[in-house]
Amino acid sequence: MALHIVFVEPEIPPNTGNIARSCAATNSVLHLVKPLGFSIDDKSLKRAGLDYWPYVTLEVHESLDEFMKKYGEEGENRTMYIATTKGRHRYTDIAYKDGDMLLFGKETAGLPRSFIAEHEENAIRIPMSENTRLRSFNLANSANIIMFEALRQLGFPGLE
Repeated sequence: MALHIVFVEPEIPPNTGNIARSCAATNSVLHLVKPLGFSIDDKSLKRAGLDYWPYVTLEVHESLDEFMKKYGEEGENRTMYIATTKGRHRYTDIAYKDGDMLLFGKETAGLPRSFIAEHEENAIRIPMSENTRLRSFNLANSANIIMFEALRQLGFPGLE
């Protein structure tokens, strides 16, 4: 099993390249949900992921609906957490399990409000200042923060 990082409609190639590199280094699975704001063959995406792409376990999904049809059923081995600035729980308050899925929305708008509302009980957030000029953290940074908390709780399985 592994952690699953899910980027829904990412728009900025370096963010996806950066998390791909992290997924390769941690044996996590990367899911990209279309539409993407770039081509997977994009030079800047490859540059950001450096030579890690051959080591990334990657699944590409045509839509959020398609992704949910495949993975939407939560089981005892998997919980889906929705990362949003509107999350009910701090990301550190969760007891992560191997196989959990961490979903992140696109850089400019996050996840659809209706989707967040449907999964409100599993909505998590990273605490931040109430400074009204800040909307959220960078997408790749947010994914790494939460992913490494989950990996820490799991004892960094398979990592040295």
